[in-house]
Amino acid sequence: MPSLREQLRELDALEALLPHLPGARVEVLAQVRCGVERFPIHAICLGPEDRQLPALLFVGGVHGLERVGTQVLLSYLRTLESALGWDTVWKHTLGQMRLLLIPLLNPAGMALGLRSNARGVDLMRNAPVEAEQRSRWFELHRGQCFTPLLPWYRGSGLMEVEAQALHDFVRAELFESVCAISVDVHSGLLEGDRLWFPYARSRRPFPHAAEMLALSRLLSATHEHHVYTIEPQSLHYTTHGDLWDHVYDEHLAAPGRGLLLPLTLELGSRVWYRKNPRQLLSRLGLFHPMQPHRLARVQRRHKTLFDFLVHAVCSSSAWLPRGGSVRATLQREAVMRWYSGAR
Repeated sequence: MPSLREQLRELDALEALLPHLPGARVEVLAQVRCGVERFPIHAICLGPEDRQLPALLFVGGVHGLERVGTQVLLSYLRTLESALGWDTVWKHTLGQMRLLLIPLLNPAGMALGLRSNARGVDLMRNAPVEAEQRSRWFELHRGQCFTPLLPWYRGSGLMEVEAQALHDFVRAELFESVCAISVDVHSGLLEGDRLWFPYARSRRPFPHAAEMLALSRLLSATHEHHVYTIEPQSLHYTTHGDLWDHVYDEHLAAPGRGLLLPLTLELGSRVWYRKNPRQLLSRLGLFHPMQPHRLARVQRRHKTLFDFLVHAVCSSSAWLPRGGSVRATLQREAVMRWYSGAR
C-alpha cells in the first residue's frame, strides 16, 4: 500500500518545479505532521522584495478534497516557468509588482482525501470570527464546534498550523502593499464558476464593494464573454470562522493600509458530474474532474483570468475609483447591484 507521501502527487510536482522558476524565492511556511509523515507548506515569491509594491497572491489546496485548485495553480506555475525564460513582457511586469503563490496549503488533508486537515478541522471555518446570524442546529455547513467526526468542524479555539501560516504570510506580504488581491481557488457544487468576495459572516455590504464593482466592470470590458459570476459569498450562505474575513478585518484596522481585495474562485463542479455521472460514486468526483480531457480544460480555462489579475494589480491606479464622490457613487451602485435583495 502506498504511503501518504506517495499519494500526494501534487506535492511532488510542486517540489519538482521549484528549482526551475527563475528568480523565485521559496519559503517553507510550516511543516504539518500527519502520523509519521511531515509535509511542508511552500510559498513562492516572484518579483521585487519591496512589500509596498502591488501584489497578487494565489492560494490552493485549502480543502484536501478539492485537488483541482492545486492542479490549476501548478499548471499556471508551469506556464510561468516557460515564460520567465524568454518573455521580456513578463520580466518587465514582475519588475513592477509581486506575484505570490501557496499552491498547497493543506497537504495532509489532500493526502488523506479529506476536506479538513489531518486533525479534522475545516481551515475555512477556523478563524476567530463569528457570523452575525446565529446558526440553527442543522446548519452544520456554517461551521460547527461539536466534533471533528462531522464535516465543517471549526476546531477547539486556536487557529490550526495551516490557517495560522496563511494568516501570518498575508499579514507579512500583503498588508504594506498599495494594492493587493488574493485569489483562493476552491471547487464546489455550483453551476458555473464564481468569484466570491467577503463577507462570509455577514450580509452587510462589503466596505470595498466600490472597488470590487470597478474590478468586475474592468473584467467585463476587457473580456466581454468571460464565464465568471462575481458576487458576495453571503448571497449563498454565511459562515463562522472565515479566514479571509478575519484577515480583511485586520487589514482594515491596520495603520497606513493600502487596499486588500480577497477573492475566492469557486470552480463549479456540477457540469463535471452531470456529464460523467459516475463521478457521483466518488467523494473526490464531487469536487474534481475525473476525465483527463476535462481536467486539462479546467487547468487552461482560468489562465486568462489569472493574467488579467496580474495586469489589474500592476495597473490599479488606472481603474480604482478616485475621489470621495466618485467612490461614494460607485459604492451605492454596488450596494444596489449585490445587496438590494439581501434579507
